[in-house]
Amino acid sequence: MLTGELRTKVDTVWNSFWTGGISNPLEVIEQITYLLFIRRLDDLHTLEENKANRLKKPMERRIFPEGNDTKGRSYEDLRWSRFKNFAASEMYAVVGEHVFPFLRTMGSDGSTYATHMRDARFTIPTAALLSRVVDLLDHLPMDNRDTTGDLYEYMLGKIAAAGQNGQFRTPRHIIRLMVELTAPTASDTICDPACGSAGFLVAAGEYLREKHPEILRDAKNREHFHSGMFHGYDFDNTMLRIGSMNMMLHGVENPDIRYKDSLAQDHAGDEEAYSLILANPPFAGSLDYENTAKDLLAIVKTKKTELLFLTLFLRLLKPGGRAAVIVPDGVLFGSSKAHRELRKNLVENQKLDAVISLPSGVFKPYAGVSTAILLFTKTNSGGTDHVWFYDMQADGWSLDDKRQPQLDEDKLGVTPAEKLTDAEHAKNNLPDVLTRWSQHDGSEKKRARTEQSFCVPKSDIAGNNYDLSINRYKEVVHVVIEHLPPKEILAKLAALEVEIQDGMKILERML
Repeated sequence: MLTGELRTKVDTVWNSFWTGGISNPLEVIEQITYLLFIRRLDDLHTLEENKANRLKKPMERRIFPEGNDTKGRSYEDLRWSRFKNFAASEMYAVVGEHVFPFLRTMGSDGSTYATHMRDARFTIPTAALLSRVVDLLDHLPMDNRDTTGDLYEYMLGKIAAAGQNGQFRTPRHIIRLMVELTAPTASDTICDPACGSAGFLVAAGEYLREKHPEILRDAKNREHFHSGMFHGYDFDNTMLRIGSMNMMLHGVENPDIRYKDSLAQDHAGDEEAYSLILANPPFAGSLDYENTAKDLLAIVKTKKTELLFLTLFLRLLKPGGRAAVIVPDGVLFGSSKAHRELRKNLVENQKLDAVISLPSGVFKPYAGVSTAILLFTKTNSGGTDHVWFYDMQADGWSLDDKRQPQLDEDKLGVTPAEKLTDAEHAKNNLPDVLTRWSQHDGSEKKRARTEQSFCVPKSDIAGNNYDLSINRYKEVVHVVIEHLPPKEILAKLAALEVEIQDGMKILERML
């Protein structure tokens, strides 16, 4: 958790960017990302120096070379620990004229972060602002993964709060729910083909640290965690930089975060490469056939991005691999041939596990569209016996444009500190979703379709043209009110009128 003091400092720096002329929140966090990367380079260089001194050997890997750069400035001056002590004007000159050109030459070392820094641009407008930002970041304990990760998440939240770029963020509690539902393991290889700021990958990493701490004690598992487990694609270089930094600040050393237009490129190298997909891909509507990967069109001939992404997920998953992905409701009941064929494929050829209907206000204020979480397992041989449905009515926050918390902080999210009462459940369904999911192959099968969650046999779904909308199967409780015959009602009213008149007479005599 961030302290109020640290939040205030971040808010002050953020406002300084705005008053200094940088109004795009993505540009603000991009500049902060560069500075965090520069500080990390200095920390790594210092570790190498200390190691060399301890072993009394030359440094194995120098990040900052000896000597001077092409403009005659000592490479030592390009280190965070050096320029942070310079006067504001000199710091500004060193960072803009020397440090950033140095960053752009670093891509050859092959690391994810260096690759995404090759086109780094320095746009902080004033020396005073740079000095304030450097001072803030310098006081962060970078060896404290929780603090630095929470700080970056707080800044990412400001992207959403700013408005136009909110589509890059899925609410963290919804992400955490999807991670808990799929329960990643130490052997998983996880992918988000539309990763944005890498929120799903970060949440999966945090889940593994909490639930499987042994993963970092075994050398083979630790190497897999840092270099082979996490994969993300995006076609926005700014988001790639932000996503990479988000992973680094959450303690993943070398994730595979790379440029790729998931729907426009061949996937031969990634086919059946992943055991878990977590995603909320953008649903922009339609694509041009000419720009769409032919291997996807060969499976489902459509321009609809939501159908193409689902097809892509099936292509990327290994047999036995599982997915938790967000789709717009149109996928569940769309009547086109492509919609029906894709749903039929999920039900008949794969194993469709669950459809969780989300409240329509989950993505406000950016979109009011109704969505659902699909949970499925790739089998290529069927396996759907029944499908579990859950009608989520509340996620803990108001469903209007303000999205204010409806409960105390310790009662929000997927795993609150204590069991929620019925009244609290009405405001936060997430813990109940997780509890009932654990019983979806057991007691949930016995629940009536009038309840919030229930199971539907595959035969019923096939008989409804593979419609997956919960309203197709949910039954409404009809309350039957028995009325007296009209004559009895009139007789009772007449008797009541006589009683009132008698009462009035008694009252008059008493007065």
